[in-house]
Amino acid sequence: MHQQTIAQLVQGLQSKAFSSVELTRHYLERIKRLDGTYNSYITVTEERALAQAAEADKRLAQADAPALCGVPIAHKDIFCTHGVRTSCGSKMLDNFIAPYNATIVENLQAAGAVMLGKTNMDEFAMGSSNETSYYGPVKNPWATDSVPGGSSGGSAASVAAHLAAGATASDTGGSIRQPAALCGLTGLKPTYGRVSRWGMIAFASSLDQAGTLTRTAEDSALMLNAMASFDPKDSTCVDQPLEDYRAQLDQSVKGLTIGIPDEYFGEGLNPETAAAVEAAIKTYESLGATIKRISLPHSNLAVAAYYVIAPAECSANLSRFDGARYGYRCENPKDLHDLYERSRSEGFGEEVKRRILVGTYALSAGYYDAYYNKAQQVRRLIKQDFVQAFEEVDVILGPTSPSPAFAFGAKTQDPVSMYLEDIFTIPTNLAGLPGVSIPCGLVGGKPVGMQLIGNYFAEGQLLNVAHQFQVATDFHQQAAPGIE
Repeated sequence: MHQQTIAQLVQGLQSKAFSSVELTRHYLERIKRLDGTYNSYITVTEERALAQAAEADKRLAQADAPALCGVPIAHKDIFCTHGVRTSCGSKMLDNFIAPYNATIVENLQAAGAVMLGKTNMDEFAMGSSNETSYYGPVKNPWATDSVPGGSSGGSAASVAAHLAAGATASDTGGSIRQPAALCGLTGLKPTYGRVSRWGMIAFASSLDQAGTLTRTAEDSALMLNAMASFDPKDSTCVDQPLEDYRAQLDQSVKGLTIGIPDEYFGEGLNPETAAAVEAAIKTYESLGATIKRISLPHSNLAVAAYYVIAPAECSANLSRFDGARYGYRCENPKDLHDLYERSRSEGFGEEVKRRILVGTYALSAGYYDAYYNKAQQVRRLIKQDFVQAFEEVDVILGPTSPSPAFAFGAKTQDPVSMYLEDIFTIPTNLAGLPGVSIPCGLVGGKPVGMQLIGNYFAEGQLLNVAHQFQVATDFHQQAAPGIE
């Protein structure tokens, strides 16, 4: 059963080939037996999962159950789940039991999805390798000596190891798409504002967006159908008409214009990764799409702008974690200043501290205009590049990550090298556009992904383009070696 996609599981559940309780027990048994190798889960909610599965079976028996009813999924531990620890991968929130559900958790629960547990992640979503988690690194099912990508590495590893049918994730600068590329999955970051951020612990509020990690574009469409909604509790959520994303998947890409940015195929891109993406471009040509070379001239400034804006917002958002109200509190503080200082220094990891310090510096008097305001101006130029490009093309295509999964420890001593892992994904977040990564080949036995970027609120078209590639190829069907 675990080898089936969400779409296949939905069919099996609705045809009574198996029950949700049987399916959920199957996944829980696999997690118990195999996740010691991957460390993809922080918390497994076995009792709740079986109760939700039993309820799903009752709904399925009534023959009017919603599409995801009975399907076992996992939630990234950045999303609040009522009565369940929500740690954000940090010692700071190791003892935090969420008093409410995030909106996407509520939406998926209403759609009948079963929550298997909460997945591991880089601390407060800060990282590109899942090595900064308080709960230890997550291992890539394709090569356990290599990283799964971050920050949604636990969600990616759980799906790639078939320990969940799909998983929620979040993307601030590539944290869905980069793990999808490194683990051979489909990773969707919707348009900023398409999916509610209410109940998602904030890293950088103007960049964070909830999305999905699944095996196929069809599965992403099924999950997005359930997740997307207008939420008045989130002031950044856009009241935009909803679509049936699955209904658009079978449209031909013939006549579609796909833009190829020159800037995404230059220095720093692994040659074999480039070759795999170029082969994917030829596949689209064979399907009737028109390929057009374009320029995104300010994309080379994206990483620099991002690493001013994101730390600045992180510095503001994480100021609430002070040991006074909830979360980690140091022992025997002498006074209020000691409480704040030791709670934060003991509760946060090194990468989180680094970004808080950078952000605080960028926002400080005398530097705000020189750094933060200038970065926002660059962000506007990057957005304008995309706006102009979409006047000529329908979708933009390029690599997701510069290279396949790298070894543990390879970049931990060089933060800038680690930050450059998101060089192709960050511009999409700065512009607020939707993006999806899908597998397009193997390099040295490890997956590589290509990224498709769509226009605002064009998730339906984006998933259609991704799905048509998956109909024509079998990269998404390949499993990590040794996965049962």
